[in-house]
Amino acid sequence: MKQFDTSRPEFSPYGFTCEVWTPARMPRPDRHNEVELNLLTSGSLTYLFGGQRTTIEAGSLAIFWAAIPHQIVDFDSKSPYFVLTLPLSDFLQIGLDRKVMNRILDGELLHSKPHAETDILSFQQWEFDLRNSDAALRHAASMEVQARLLRFARGVSEGVTVRSSADLSRADKLACYIAQNYQKALTIQAVADAVNLNANYASGLFRNTFGTTITSFIVQHRISHAQRLLVTTRDAILDVALASGFQSLSRFNEAFKKACGCSPREYRNVHQI
Repeated sequence: MKQFDTSRPEFSPYGFTCEVWTPARMPRPDRHNEVELNLLTSGSLTYLFGGQRTTIEAGSLAIFWAAIPHQIVDFDSKSPYFVLTLPLSDFLQIGLDRKVMNRILDGELLHSKPHAETDILSFQQWEFDLRNSDAALRHAASMEVQARLLRFARGVSEGVTVRSSADLSRADKLACYIAQNYQKALTIQAVADAVNLNANYASGLFRNTFGTTITSFIVQHRISHAQRLLVTTRDAILDVALASGFQSLSRFNEAFKKACGCSPREYRNVHQI
């Protein structure tokens, strides 16, 4: 069983994995380019996701695009939980209902109706199969995950939504404001003013709470938005940059390559639907 590994780099190519993790608060927001599935066997986990506190209950299968900055800020059980990561390119080929897929790529954390007994058995099998060197078992796990996701999309389309908490701390309010306004020309002063804080105090509070700077957090959200547009549209790279909040193409290209390890055009060639 794994604790959260704070040393792992962002945007690492994890591939298709299923692991058992021990709940732990994340010292900073995490982001990587896979679609992530969480299944809790008991208790709950609370994420700060897209600027909102979002609680996942035991028995519900949760799914989100992990390129969106996310951070576990609370949990009420030390029981292990399952984490399955699926490469974005594989996720896009499953054939999910387009509305559901777009909701995930737009930055929603979705969950299905509880199927605890069935899902726990399935995740246990997938965790075993994906640790195995037998290609046939890995293929079987892949097909079963695809089938589960298709059923998941049906449940979500029937109106199941995630429960969010509105009880935000001052640091959470800063993150929430950024998540809602990163496409604008934001400054640290503007973010601080939005929640009635001194800019220097807001900067220190944000760094101490989330382990990153306000500026870096803004860029993370802009990169995530650009990734979605590159995957789901044929918009010109310049238009993607401007729509994501970047003020110039050169700044966008520089930030994107630093975050993703490739140019926006190369990213689109690999991942576009």
